[in-house]
Amino acid sequence: MSRAQRLLALIQILRSHRFPVSGEHLASELGISLRTLYRDIATLQEQGANIVGEAGVGYVLQAGFTLPPLMFTEDELEAIVLGSRWVANRADERLGDSAASALAKIASVLPTPLRRELDDSGLLIGPARPPHQEQIDLQAIRQCIRQQSKLLIHYSDQHDAPSQRIVWPFALGYFEQFRIMVGWCELRDGYRHFRTDRITRQEVLQQTYSRPRQVMLREWRQQNHPQSQAITTDRN
Repeated sequence: MSRAQRLLALIQILRSHRFPVSGEHLASELGISLRTLYRDIATLQEQGANIVGEAGVGYVLQAGFTLPPLMFTEDELEAIVLGSRWVANRADERLGDSAASALAKIASVLPTPLRRELDDSGLLIGPARPPHQEQIDLQAIRQCIRQQSKLLIHYSDQHDAPSQRIVWPFALGYFEQFRIMVGWCELRDGYRHFRTDRITRQEVLQQTYSRPRQVMLREWRQQNHPQSQAITTDRN
């Protein structure tokens, strides 16, 4: 186990205890000496971890500490790189640019050895067929989801039959060739799925919907078969 991995493991152990943990117990779990443990505690405190305690008494991690990027393990870094590359290649342009920007911010604060691991990652995203192009800005849909705003859309189904809907959007699914907005449709009085490339026009409304989006998301998941990965779009 590298020192970075050991420090990460130490943080996770402290997070799992609400009350002070003795140095002997921590050292035993990590398989290190007490002297090494005290050095690791001091290192984490220098990096901003609010670890309260002292030798012979025990240690506790106060709430609110966020792990710095240098604490990522190699597997975690590879997962971040792969996920960011997928978003950059599969999501809409604005979200893709944000993924690349986030990855650059992480790289800028990594120590040199881990930065090399990130830059030289051998996990690649294969080429994909271009997705169907939208006539609308997906950023507006994401904003509606965050703010729980109602959305007025002009929609054409698979038979090009037009309709006008007021939707309460709470999720946006990214697939290989299209994206799906999930929301409560006031016209159908139920949950519906809309392919975003079939939305011809949209308008963010001033009204917010009354039910928390987290509640609707859980309810929608319960209504769909948990083993099914398919999402069908509204056809009527």
